Amino acid sequence: MEQLEFTATENEAGVRIDRCLSDKYEELSRSYLQKLLKEQGVTVNGKAVKANYKIQAGDLVQTTLPDLTEPDILPENIPLDILYEDDDVLVINKPKGMVVHPANGHTSGTLVNAIMYHCQGNLSGINGVMRPGIVHRIDKDTTGALLVCKNDTAHRDLAQQLKAHTIKRRYRAIVAGNLKEDEGTVDAPVGRHPIDRKKMAINYKNGKEAVTHYKVLERFGNATYIECRLETGRTHQIRAHLSYMGHPIFGDPKYGDAVLNKKLTSGYGLHMQLLHAWHLVFPELSGDFEGLSGKSIYAPAPKQFVSIAQKRGLGTWEHGIPEV
Repeated sequence: MEQLEFTATENEAGVRIDRCLSDKYEELSRSYLQKLLKEQGVTVNGKAVKANYKIQAGDLVQTTLPDLTEPDILPENIPLDILYEDDDVLVINKPKGMVVHPANGHTSGTLVNAIMYHCQGNLSGINGVMRPGIVHRIDKDTTGALLVCKNDTAHRDLAQQLKAHTIKRRYRAIVAGNLKEDEGTVDAPVGRHPIDRKKMAINYKNGKEAVTHYKVLERFGNATYIECRLETGRTHQIRAHLSYMGHPIFGDPKYGDAVLNKKLTSGYGLHMQLLHAWHLVFPELSGDFEGLSGKSIYAPAPKQFVSIAQKRGLGTWEHGIPEV
């Protein structure tokens, strides 16, 4: 049994407790938090409260998480596009639509099921039985390079490298409209959307620091091909930041332009968001990770991504990346 707690700030005063908890604990679903509230698993100053309780500055909010009975996650023989592999790590080119790790009610067909089969159980256990080997993740509908660790030593070391930003993660995207600046930085906190709790939004009151650097690679028609580099790794960060700029990603079902997406589907057969984790760059490493030292790993772009780019008139799509 685990207990989480925080003391409410002036900025959080007047916010419903269910909303505040959702902002604080992004890893916990809203339905799960509602269940905890109904079962008196959330107290304020020692007393159980209901979901509509409005927080006051100075409130001590304690949330008790009961021990979970985690389901058995079984290895599954799902084909993987392996970009790199050694005794310690694996880099996968994740396809669109594949969930990275299992969750309650969704324990099959995930990347974890696939890597458990491929690695025959030799995966790090730091993130628990639901997320073996997973050091970082990308959205279900985002494609591209994902790093997996086969043992705890590799997991601890490379997780620290990711946290310190010494491992560089670069993304490619096609967005609506023409960006005015050739490069820039979006520095805007990301948190839960105040109305649609399944989305993220720029939230200066309760959001967490989020920084995305971008660079224009090519402008064509009414769209722009860009590269993004993450300085932080918030949920949906690139998608929320680009939407905030007024340049949503083509095909993005949550943050995109619904009218434009419909035209792209009918006119070009687009059935995916054009955001791709295309490049992992490792720093100079020694010892067990010498094979990764200074290595650049590129993830080939999905065929539909390349096809849409070419149809839109993007002449230099490749930039050194072969399509799948």
